[in-house]
Formats: sequence, C-alpha cells, structure tokens
Amino acid sequence: MPPPREQPPPGRQRRRQESMPGGWLWVMILVLLGGIMYFTLGFSSAGQIDYSVFLKLAEEQKFARVVIRGTRIVGEFKTGEADKLADDNIKKHIRYNKIETNITAAEQQSGNLTRQLNEYRVNYRFEDEAGAWLGPLFMFLLPTLILIGIFVFFLLPRFRDPLGGGFLSNYVKSPARRYDKTKMRVTFDDVADMTAAKSELQEIVDFLKSPEKFQRLGAQIPKGVLLIGPPGTGKTLLARAVAGEAGVPFFSISGSEFIQMFVGVGASRVRDMFRTAKDNAPCLLFIDEIDAVGRMRGAGVGGGSDEREQTLNQILSEMDGFQPNESVIVIAATNRPDVLDSALLRPGRFDRHVTVDRPNWQGRLDILKVHTRNKPLGDDVNLEQVARKMIGMTGADLRNLANEAALIATRENKNRLDRKDFERAADRVLMGPKRDEILTPEGKRRTAYHEAGHALVSWLLPECDPPQKVSIIPRGQVLGVTFNVPDEERYHHGMDYFKARLALIMGGRAADRLVYNQPFSGHENDLKQATRLARYMVTHWGMSDKLGPMSFRIGEEHIFLGKELQEPRDFSEDTAKVIDEEVQRLLREADDRAYDLLQVNRDKLDRLVEELLVKEELYKEEIDQILGQKPERPEAPLPADTDTNSHPVISPAPAPA
Repeated sequence: MPPPREQPPPGRQRRRQESMPGGWLWVMILVLLGGIMYFTLGFSSAGQIDYSVFLKLAEEQKFARVVIRGTRIVGEFKTGEADKLADDNIKKHIRYNKIETNITAAEQQSGNLTRQLNEYRVNYRFEDEAGAWLGPLFMFLLPTLILIGIFVFFLLPRFRDPLGGGFLSNYVKSPARRYDKTKMRVTFDDVADMTAAKSELQEIVDFLKSPEKFQRLGAQIPKGVLLIGPPGTGKTLLARAVAGEAGVPFFSISGSEFIQMFVGVGASRVRDMFRTAKDNAPCLLFIDEIDAVGRMRGAGVGGGSDEREQTLNQILSEMDGFQPNESVIVIAATNRPDVLDSALLRPGRFDRHVTVDRPNWQGRLDILKVHTRNKPLGDDVNLEQVARKMIGMTGADLRNLANEAALIATRENKNRLDRKDFERAADRVLMGPKRDEILTPEGKRRTAYHEAGHALVSWLLPECDPPQKVSIIPRGQVLGVTFNVPDEERYHHGMDYFKARLALIMGGRAADRLVYNQPFSGHENDLKQATRLARYMVTHWGMSDKLGPMSFRIGEEHIFLGKELQEPRDFSEDTAKVIDEEVQRLLREADDRAYDLLQVNRDKLDRLVEELLVKEELYKEEIDQILGQKPERPEAPLPADTDTNSHPVISPAPAPA
C-alpha cells in the first residue's frame, strides 16, 4: 500500500517559518511605532500664550500641575477644565491638555512666579532646561532608529546572500522534499508486482550500497533512470522503494515546481537541488512529471517558454557535471515520453528507461492483497476473480476499488466486506454513482432492449469476449451498460475478433432497429467506438483487401494516454476516399451481422429483456441460465507453414482497441 506523503522534518519547517518575518512581527512593529508616535507627540511643545493670561488661569485653579523649565512654563489642565474655557483664543493654544508661556529671565529670578503659584496653591516643579529638548528629540528619532535596525539586522543580510537561506532564497531555493529514511521506510517488499521493473532497478540499489564493487572493474552506474508508464502505476512508490532498499536519503520534487513567472528562478532551483543532493551523497533524487520541464526545445510541442528551456538546459548541464565517484542517482517519471527532449534521453543523462505498465491479473491479485490486508473479508470474496475482471486497472485504481468497497460496507454497518460490496464498488468506480430514477417505463424498456442487444450478440459470437454483466441502472453519464471481459488476457487479436467486436458494438443499434424500426440518439457513443475501431483496422492494421498491407498516418495514438495526436496525413485524396469506403463497408457488415443474429434469436432477446426489467442487473451465470448453452469458442488456427529452423519475426503488439 503506498504510504501517505510525508511532511518535511520539524527543523526544516521551523527554518522556513523563521526565514521571513511573519505577520505577527509586522503587527508588533506597527503597534510599537504607534505607541512611540503617541508618546512623541505627547512630549511635543504645547501652544504658547501671554504670561498674564497664564497667571490668570493659575489663579482660577485650572492647572493640576505646572512645570518650570528655565524661562518656559508648561501648565497641565485638570481633567475637564480645558473644555470649560470660554475663550477660543486660549483653546486654540492647548496641545494634549497642556499650554505654555514664556517669562523673562529677570522675572524668573525675582521669584514672583513661585510666590504667586504658592498663593494660588498650584503644584509646581522645576526641570532642567536641557531635558526639555533632549527627551522629545530622542523620542522623535527612536522610530527611525528602530526601522534602521530592522533593515540592518533582518533584511540586509538576506538581500546580500540570496542563496543562503534568507529573504530571496525561499523563492529561488529548491523546494525538493526530503523523506527521512527512518520514518515510513518503503522497500521492494511493499511494492506488489513490477517484477521486471524491480529487477532493472536492483543494480541501482547495489551501486548505492557498495559503489566500489562497480568501480573496481571500471563500470559506471547509470546517472539517470526514466520511469515510463500511465498514471497510477506506482512510479513514485517504486522510486521510494529504491531509496528504502539502499538506505540513502530520498529527495522528491515535481517538474512543475521549477517553472515560475520570474526568469532565472527555475535554473536557480535546479542548481540548489543538485548542490543539496551532492552534499548528501549517496542519495536518490526523484523528479516527478519531468515532461513539465523537459519538453522538446524549439519544437512547439506544448508551447514555448524561454524560462522552461533555460531550466531544462540547467538540468542537462548539472547531470553532465556528475563525477564518476558521486553517488547521486536521478530517477524521473513521466507518462509522456514522446514529448521529452532528445538531449535529456541520450546516454550519459537518462541512460536507462524502465516501463511501468498496467499489471496483469497476477499483478492485480498481489496489489489487491496489499490493499485488503487491513480489511476483514467475507468468505464469499474471491480476490482472484476480482483481479481477473478488473482488466486495465492500475495500482491506484485497485486501491480506490478496495477503499470504495470498505466505504459501502461501513454505510451498511457490516463487520466484513463481501462480494456484493466489491461488485457495487466496481460499478461506482467504472461508471459513477447511481443516479435517481429518471426513466419512464417505456424508456426503461428501450434501454433494456439496447443493452440486451449488446449482450446477446457478444454471447452468440464465439470470437467475442463473453458478457459478464448487464445493467439498466442509470449511473454517471450512462443509462445502462454491458460489461464484456475476456476469459484470459490476450495481447494479439485477429481480424475475426475485431469484426465480432464491431458487431458487438452495433448490437444495441441493431436491437432498436429490430424492435422499434428506427435508430435512436443514444447510439452516439457506440458509433464513435465502432468508427474508430474500423478506421484503425483499415489504416493501421492492414485489414482491408483493397488497400492491402499498408499503414496510413491519420493520428498517432500514445499507448499510455489512449489519445490521438493529430498529424498531417501522408496519402492522396483518392486513397482517403478508399479508406472511407472500406470503413463504411466494415460498419455496414457489422450492423447487418448483428441485426441478422438478433432477428434469428428474437425469443432469446425478449427473455433477456424481461429478466432485465425485473432484476435490473444480470450477471454471467444468470445470463447463461436464461439463454442456455453458450457457443464454443473456436480454436486459433495454426500457421500454414512452420519452419522450426527460421528465426522468429518480432513485431510490436497492436494498440488496444
């Protein structure tokens, strides 16, 4: 079972948080500045009035205290007394509940002021005249000094050292995550199936453990390993298992994390990543989805970006810069090897290419055992049977299947997972959740005839994969579905299989024509599949007598993506017309074949529909019981001429239809 994604070590998290002043620090600075400004303004000079007016206010007992600073006299009003003043000329000189005046030095020395203040019973005190301006001056300069200190001690070192872990280095520093080998250690034992891929990577493990064994004979281990396969097949888990087997540090990063809007950031992150890897050698560096940064340069595939190309150039130069004694292995993963730059794939960079394909039924069985080892299973659960039916599923799909089965059993308060839970989970994963009843009784009958047409044609044709399940329960985007699963996995199919497959696809349309004398709009998806298959038979597999053994480039299909990449065609308009005619002929033959089969076996079609309307879902055993004895599958004919002394001709397997 793939372990959950680990978090960076606590020390590294603290370093990231402390590398840039947080929001709380800025709040404290603003509060401090506000307080300083308040006190600074509080100590600023008050407005000045005439000496006689000041004495009159003192006589009226308006002041709480008076401060004498040489020839300057500051009076602080009692609470509320300043608001009671009627003279607006006096009010406009009040600053922060204070007012001041000046007297001559002679009057100050005469002592008349103190006598009058004693007479008026006003509290007063003397202060040094120097403190009168030193204090406000210091408080005025203090905010500036604090800002300068923040810049010098916090920000200036970070601007000086952009790669040393400071302000800018958080942006240009590599975001590669390091997984601690002592926590959540993954080994080859935790990776189910993938026997061929694990054997390819065993040399990497041996080199990381004891590099001197290889260097003794002058051998050099591959600098890079490229894992190629569809999503969900376990490429990341396999890379972590290599690090776990060797017991070395494991750094992981996604290709998209190199690309930023600022020029040069990606290249800086690449330099920092490889420098960190070399400092921790021997170690393993894993780059997931490398096609995000490793696309062909200047080819226009996926758009052009100078920043992306500069980042790729830096990766190429860093991988060339490895010394033979540096035990750093780069493992990259992608599901788009067709768009990678050729310089990235050449020997000396990614020397070894390992294909991680979808598992066969034995591999699916091993993966299911891993994902169900902590789940109690009922006695009726046969994991081998489940694994054989789930053709094309990856490890991630099987993990999701087991989890959905556990969720379904939990909703019903079961203590164990039974066979029904896995069947309902498969329906949910493959077709989506069950929809509300949206069909009228007549619409439900039409759907039943359509799906029964598919099932009956595939049951009557021995070359077809047998029907495993027929359902008329609306799920996801479909109103019904027929599952056809082969008894065994096959990788080579003949023309008879594909012609039977075309008849199977056209079976639903043929049933509607037979029963309702017209086709319906719900055949759109069937027609798309049939047309695509017939065009492949004509243009890719040479299954047309008119065109002969030729392949025509109409669209290259990626084996892992299941999508076509449109390319210019390399044949004439006359040939294109012949291709269309041959495709049309194959489709018409399949439609007529399906119609004739259903017309002859109309009684079986009606029986199947009636059972579907009652049960809504029929499985293989129920279908066989309703229809009777299934026709025998013909054996594959032997080649006409067999020469045991000749060398075998190796040809690639046809793309899956």
